[in-house]
Amino acid sequence: MSTPPPPALKRLGQNFLVDPNIVRKIVALAELDPRDHVLEIGPGRGILTEALCCAAGRVTAIEIDPRLHAYLESRQPACPNLDLILGDALTHPLDRLPAGTIVVANLPYYLSTPLLFRLLEHRERFPRLILMLQNEVADRLVAEPGGSEYGVLSVMAQHAAEITKSFRVSAQCFRPRPEVGSAVVRLSARARSGLTPREDAAFAAVVKAAFAHRRKTLVNSLRDEGYDPQQAAAALEGLGLSPVIRAETLSRDQFVRLSRVVFGGNRP
Repeated sequence: MSTPPPPALKRLGQNFLVDPNIVRKIVALAELDPRDHVLEIGPGRGILTEALCCAAGRVTAIEIDPRLHAYLESRQPACPNLDLILGDALTHPLDRLPAGTIVVANLPYYLSTPLLFRLLEHRERFPRLILMLQNEVADRLVAEPGGSEYGVLSVMAQHAAEITKSFRVSAQCFRPRPEVGSAVVRLSARARSGLTPREDAAFAAVVKAAFAHRRKTLVNSLRDEGYDPQQAAAALEGLGLSPVIRAETLSRDQFVRLSRVVFGGNRP
């Protein structure tokens, strides 16, 4: 008799995918072949893991729940190309994975943003990422300037990758059924933009400060976060932008140029 799967733990935000049609769509979107190495975060009960093992040459799956890890270990003989790791994807040494690894994962929603940023920090290693996320987060990832959903997450993620919202996933495709909608996004990593490490840090700091007070103009929001408002206004003027512009109207390229000027550089 096979070992029954452990029940979901609410504290870990566990909602297990059960729909094989969604699994097939995710694997097709990943465009895997037998030469590929795949990283899966949070394999859960393994429905996606088994499909990935059939499509790719090697799969590394990181599971934080010891109960699920033990359950997957009991099924591992069916997937001889699976490396199953008991650990935390937020601290696991991702640099041990081979360059060119493809990420395919149903991310735990309560940790989706920090996990996403950690993966994008290693984007030279991960050419593409196929991620299941809360639908609201997916919308923010692909949001364009001018909309209410456009913010820090939009700018920082689009700075690191080209992002497409591929399809929505009904709550009925999970057990237990989540209270929020889901969507699958595809991220294709961008090459580094040519910013120095100092400029990259400046860019991130300016973006966060710019959106810290959304109701205020960009200059006033930067002022409230400790930037010189005269310097910020002069930087906007030099970029041909209105001094009363708000953060949500700037593209990521405009934020890059603004951060170079505001941080004391001379090249917009």
